[in-house]
Amino acid sequence: MTFTASTLSGSKPEQYAQLLDQARGLLHGERDRIANAANLSALVYNALPSLNWVGFYFYEGTELVVGPFQGLPACVRIPLDKGVCGAAASTRETQRVPDVHAFPGHIACDSASRSEVVIPLIAKDGSLIGVFDLDSPEPDRFDADDQRGLEAIARAFVDSLA
Repeated sequence: MTFTASTLSGSKPEQYAQLLDQARGLLHGERDRIANAANLSALVYNALPSLNWVGFYFYEGTELVVGPFQGLPACVRIPLDKGVCGAAASTRETQRVPDVHAFPGHIACDSASRSEVVIPLIAKDGSLIGVFDLDSPEPDRFDADDQRGLEAIARAFVDSLA
């Protein structure tokens, strides 16, 4: 399958609906988590403005381990009690952080990051798969529309693994 990125148009919710359709197209018929995480990271990184990192961390026993991503090299391992990714994994709730420097225990993998949103990836059986992590060099880059749109993309990723 060849894929051509298209420009998103309309309101932010409409743009996320278009992006979700593109994500589902990329995921269709593929169950491999590495392949799907790689394609989703590339899709989102290239589709949305003002991002400097998009990727996945997978839960491996007691910590999160970096998976496919777009951006500068990342922290390889993150304990569940550290940083925004650890908070999302341990609470199993999306973490939307307008200023990462004000977040207790923030891990600065890329010093240019100013805001972050991390969505936990929870399997249908309730087990933790990992997290979907997006960073921006702009403070307060992510709003409620971004959170809802990215949570829908994260659900599509989890659904693709079933």
